[in-house]
Amino acid sequence: MTPPEPAETRTKTGTTGRSAQTATLAEIAREAGVSAPTVSKVLNGRADVAPATRARVEELLRVHGYRRRRAEASRSPLIDLVFHELESAWAMEVIRGVENVARGAGLSVVLSESAGRLTPGRTWADQVAARRPHGVILVLSGLDVSQRALLHSRSIPFVVMDPAGDPGADVPSIGATNWQGGLAATRHLIELGHTRIGAISGPSRIMCSRARVDGYRAALETAGLPVDPALITAGDFHHEAGYRRGLELLRRPDRPTAVFAGNDLQALGLYEAARELGLRIPEDLSVVGFDDLPVARWVGPPLTTVRQPLMEMAEAAAKLVLDLGREEGSSSTATRVELATSLVVRSSTGVPPVG
Repeated sequence: MTPPEPAETRTKTGTTGRSAQTATLAEIAREAGVSAPTVSKVLNGRADVAPATRARVEELLRVHGYRRRRAEASRSPLIDLVFHELESAWAMEVIRGVENVARGAGLSVVLSESAGRLTPGRTWADQVAARRPHGVILVLSGLDVSQRALLHSRSIPFVVMDPAGDPGADVPSIGATNWQGGLAATRHLIELGHTRIGAISGPSRIMCSRARVDGYRAALETAGLPVDPALITAGDFHHEAGYRRGLELLRRPDRPTAVFAGNDLQALGLYEAARELGLRIPEDLSVVGFDDLPVARWVGPPLTTVRQPLMEMAEAAAKLVLDLGREEGSSSTATRVELATSLVVRSSTGVPPVG
């Protein structure tokens, strides 16, 4: 005897506000020329489906906007946490925040890395479908159209934290006030009397990186100071980039007397460059970072930086993805949340040198 077809449908809300069932699993199967169990295998991420068949079914699921209805018990007790790059104390702060929320909900966290790519690969998406987690959090990353459709069809909610680019109006995301942070950092240096202020940004393709430099530019323009393109250079958020770009800036005959680094790791690389050139911080060079990692308090001199509430951002992302996964939150509109940054003044900034 053939078991009854699962009650999985695509729903579309009409102008009356009522939900009308417009495509069942069986109808998707007929259009794809396969059986309903084969469609279920695709939805469950099973490996025993031919690649061409899987691609055909996935395309129909995307075209029909198919969304699977699943009971809470059918999900694995997991949250998938995906990093653009998984290293440094920055990532550890994010992991702690997600773990705090996951632990309270009785869930575990699965970590993965997109190896510097702005979107994880197709293999990752298939693995997520097979794991059936409660939700997915992507950090400095994102999803392409097909990956969004795959997660949507499995009713797997996702949230982007610090999106690499514009996530779109329909994508829930958590970020920080990066523009205001760049503004505050540069304004602090201007108030100390600096007029030649350099900037070592993060990658130009990353949205938060661009926002921080935009804030830096706005502070200079508001103060009536020129924005010198020669004093703005792009790094990659790593220590080595801060060191290399720092040497370039500090070897200039008209070197800056202060530098705003796009994150704390690059600021520490700049510290190394300054020491190598015999420059004292802050007597000869003022430095401001961004993040306020624990190491910012330990270095000598302690680093003035913009605090980005990484752990709180991660906790907010985890709470949001769990809320979206609840039945009552399944129809929620996309949410964009920005947590406030704040300037933390320590000992790496001072008045510019005389002469």
